[in-house]
Amino acid sequence: MNLHELQETVRNREGFTSLDKYHDVCFAFLELLEQSRPTRIISPSDDKYIFFQFGKEFGHKITRPLNAAIFSEKSRDFTREFAQFHNLLLDLKRSETKAVTKANHHKFIESRGINRVVYTIQQSIGSISDAFEDPNQSRKRVGQVFENLILLLIKELGLECESRTINIPLLDSPGYSMTYELDLVFSRGRVIVASESAIIKSNEVVGSVKTTSKDRLDKVFLDKFLMSKLLGRSVPVIAIFLHDVQRAKKSGSMFGINSTFKSNHFMGYTLALNRLDGVYYVDPRPNMLVDEHLSKEISDFSKFIIHDLWSLTSR
Repeated sequence: MNLHELQETVRNREGFTSLDKYHDVCFAFLELLEQSRPTRIISPSDDKYIFFQFGKEFGHKITRPLNAAIFSEKSRDFTREFAQFHNLLLDLKRSETKAVTKANHHKFIESRGINRVVYTIQQSIGSISDAFEDPNQSRKRVGQVFENLILLLIKELGLECESRTINIPLLDSPGYSMTYELDLVFSRGRVIVASESAIIKSNEVVGSVKTTSKDRLDKVFLDKFLMSKLLGRSVPVIAIFLHDVQRAKKSGSMFGINSTFKSNHFMGYTLALNRLDGVYYVDPRPNMLVDEHLSKEISDFSKFIIHDLWSLTSR
């Protein structure tokens, strides 16, 4: 497919109904990169990140920054790892955390294979969207596609998972209620009824799924606080983010990068309001892994898939 056709695929709201559909779009985009060879630019502020610049037909538009360490640029490499990832998901569904003890899965996980597959899929779709004429259309659609990708992954593991809108009445104020549009509500072994009248059950976990935490971090913490207060019990809430990197002009360059993660805000809400039950990044910032306090609160996305998902839903 050419870039115009890929854009139409991304716009199609009925197009991403399975993980295989995600694979096909990503594979087609990687093939396009191999065949058309757009300009590949290394960020001068962090050489781990690269950009692709499209041709004249698309106004020489530039993609978002891509972490070359976990973005598979070769279509064959991506397809091979996607197959490994799918096999891992099947084994996790059958035997949960025991699956990681298998030698082939252990090697794949240690090489960051889970993150690489998810990141390559999502950032390929994001890069296609970066060529849209309307950047607002791009941002909104990319977020929807990422939310749906995580939903499909959880369902592939055999859990119940749906988006849900809930209305929680304010007990001391008859006629008033708080409405929440929840990205994900997931549980193990019980049917979830997704409806506006449904309230979160004790065995269910709420998930917030965003491409970045920019302008969204406060809401996740506040939602957990208020839902728990209104329901009279602690509601488990996790957050899944793709990355916290954006393009920034530095020293006159169009290809610098900035972090959008507000570490002080994050720790302030964690310590002063409430801890989240899990925070996961597909492409974590370096300080999230080495900082004494942040590293206790933030985990690599692979940990969610192979361990925390199962412990969160065992309650």
